[in-house]
Amino acid sequence: MSQPDTSETASSANSAHPERTRRGIRPVRLRLRGVDIDYEVDFRVPDTPTPRSLSIIAGAFSTGKSSVLEFIDYCLGAREHPRHPEILRKVRAALLEVELSGQAHVIERSVGESSPAAFVRPGRLDDADKAVAERRLIRPPSDQHSLSSLLLSHCGLEGVQLREAPTQAASETDSMSFRDLMWLCYLPNERLADKNLLFENDRMKHLKLGQVVDVVFGVHDDAAIELGRRVTELERRLSQARVEHSAAQRFLDEQELGSRLQVEATLEQAERRLSSITALIADADNSVRAATSFAEELRTRHREASTRARQAAARVRDHETQLQRMTPLRAQYAADINKLTLLAQARSLFDPLRVQVCPACFSTLGAAPRLEDNRCSLCKQDVADSNQILTFGSNSNGDEINPASGTAGAEGPLLDVGIELRATRARLKEITAYVEALDSQLGPLRSLAAEAREVESRAARALDQATRETITPFLSQRDDLAAQREAATTELQQARASRRMFDGLDRRATDVTRLENNLTSLRAELTAATSTRPDRNNIIHLISQRFADILVSWRYPKIDQAFINDRLIPNMRGDSYRTASSGGRTLISLAWMLSIFEVAWESDAAHPGFLMIDSPQKNLGQGGERDAEFADTVAVGEFYHHLHRWLAGPGKGAQVIVVDNAPPQDQEADVVIRFSGRPDQPPYGLISDETM
Repeated sequence: MSQPDTSETASSANSAHPERTRRGIRPVRLRLRGVDIDYEVDFRVPDTPTPRSLSIIAGAFSTGKSSVLEFIDYCLGAREHPRHPEILRKVRAALLEVELSGQAHVIERSVGESSPAAFVRPGRLDDADKAVAERRLIRPPSDQHSLSSLLLSHCGLEGVQLREAPTQAASETDSMSFRDLMWLCYLPNERLADKNLLFENDRMKHLKLGQVVDVVFGVHDDAAIELGRRVTELERRLSQARVEHSAAQRFLDEQELGSRLQVEATLEQAERRLSSITALIADADNSVRAATSFAEELRTRHREASTRARQAAARVRDHETQLQRMTPLRAQYAADINKLTLLAQARSLFDPLRVQVCPACFSTLGAAPRLEDNRCSLCKQDVADSNQILTFGSNSNGDEINPASGTAGAEGPLLDVGIELRATRARLKEITAYVEALDSQLGPLRSLAAEAREVESRAARALDQATRETITPFLSQRDDLAAQREAATTELQQARASRRMFDGLDRRATDVTRLENNLTSLRAELTAATSTRPDRNNIIHLISQRFADILVSWRYPKIDQAFINDRLIPNMRGDSYRTASSGGRTLISLAWMLSIFEVAWESDAAHPGFLMIDSPQKNLGQGGERDAEFADTVAVGEFYHHLHRWLAGPGKGAQVIVVDNAPPQDQEADVVIRFSGRPDQPPYGLISDETM
């Protein structure tokens, strides 16, 4: 093959032949709907709605490059989406704009929880007037309303059955899923350079992969029988779709909605009317504000009067609260004075600690009675235990008691009733004075509060009186406009509901047209299969020859006996690809996938028409485990040159998306986004605001 002009890029060859875009799938844009912002990767040619032929996602490690391909795969029906912490924190839904048989559609799936269904609507991501989305099941893929069935129908493979035991004619069959077809459309990093490229470690999966390749090229066993069965199934679905379309049409006719053009005109008129009424209401509000600007002084006076009234009421509440607290306290001090007075009187009458008069003769004693050598000086009796008997004139320690003060010698007071009584009376006097002052102030404060309320009320009446005559006409006008707006809103909702009915009718008509086209195509294939069925050996030969040619163009070292056998297993140097080095397996995996993709496209086989490759430089010198035999980047440069040559020539109209950490410098024109991995060079990664 001749060397390409390095200035030529695949982006310059994006206009595909019309006949090649009628069937197939092309990713156009991926948008992750976030909590705060959305994250987007765009595969379009600048300023056009057309997807690029070659798109490269470049950037540093661990920035979300591979997650882009995984999200595309998720929107196309994969079970799981990337579950990195920043994605679960920030992303709520994944939306993929795709071209299905040349028509733009948007596929949406939720993120963060199990998603049993996808929602598909015609149109593009930024369409202002979005069509009604159709719910498509993820499982089971065999359901005619599943996402798999829809995608397979745009590849011409809807309803294909695969034998569980390919060599047995009586084997049970299983419906082919679009997930099976993705094995030929997506080469993830973990499969690239692996020794399990064809799922050799899983026998059933390995057998199914071979069947999928045969189905794509139309060379599987009993192809004519299978085509006949699919024709019968499509005829049944077409009949059912026509019945549903007719029923929907009859329902619309019964509703007397008119034609779609009339509904669209009514909708447009209702939108204009609602917009006009909303503008009139805004003008009325502005007019009210302008017409009442003269009353600004009255408003200020009313605000000031209202503030004074609130302050006066607060002072009244404060004084009332203080009175409520002090009145019980004053009563408590009065009760304490009564108790202390009673105690003082009791001590003057009945003092148990003082004997000044002889109880026999009533003569005044010259000295207070005391214990002297365990004998009472008054009765002359011996006291056996002096600690149990208190003298009349002393305590248990023998200290004399001062009758006047009630103290025991100099050892501290028993209780000085006089001092406590004087202190309590002083505190009661202070509290009484404070309560009387509060009570005397409360009346004037209440009068001031009532006066402030009256002033505020007069100011409010003056403001109302000044603005009533000005505002009343506007209020009447605004009420009338509000009623008109309500009627216009109802009319708009009815028009939108009518349009949704027509959207449902159009969707059923589209399903009928799609099934008719697929049925026509299948009947043509059935006719061709009964006359000139493709030879499987010839297809394998073409794939094998392309495989060898690709490796030669990549300057694969020591290439010898490079071929793909009838079981689709690549061989090098007389042995299975599994014996090759890690770098060699990378190039072999790429060449194997590209050879099937290219031959399928050139032979107009039932391939979706796009291919996603993750990390083509794996083990070739760009990080990770390096293979010394492929440590230079010659093979990587030739990989991209080969893509450019093919996409600009026989592959015009096909699409390739590549994730690469560091693509060659001359491929910069095909880089649709580059993640820096540095906060100071946006975008940091796929989740651009997660930079830690």
